[in-house]
Amino acid sequence: MIPTTNDSSFQISTDRTRLDIAMIYRFLSEQSTWAVGISRTVVERSIENSLCFGGYLDGRQIAFARVVTDYATVAHLEDVFVVPEYRGRGYAKQLIRIVMEHPSLQRLRRFTLNTGDAHSLFARFGFAPSQRPDSLMERYYPNIYLS
Repeated sequence: MIPTTNDSSFQISTDRTRLDIAMIYRFLSEQSTWAVGISRTVVERSIENSLCFGGYLDGRQIAFARVVTDYATVAHLEDVFVVPEYRGRGYAKQLIRIVMEHPSLQRLRRFTLNTGDAHSLFARFGFAPSQRPDSLMERYYPNIYLS
């Protein structure tokens, strides 16, 4: 368990066995703006192949984030959320701070993320628009899980 500083009852863990997969799946497939319709199989595979962070309040998971990384040069932050009834209390900031301080994620050349509405939150942790947008390319299928 990784202790947090703002709320002693909110704790963050990278222990995959503690993750509430059903809750994560429900949120991503039904409430997220980026993965609606995703299958549980895909969620489970994404968790299996990522460094995951669960945020727990009194033992109940209320937050999640995962990082896809090679642990040496690059990382991409994905699926960051706090369940709606617990938003606005600073838990996302605590979660992202712990992610960014994780020993295995230090001294990476590039750490990326995609966000549609939380730019100011991530800017607090050093994220900014790409300095070289002309060098970024992507294959993007926003509705892939709906088909």
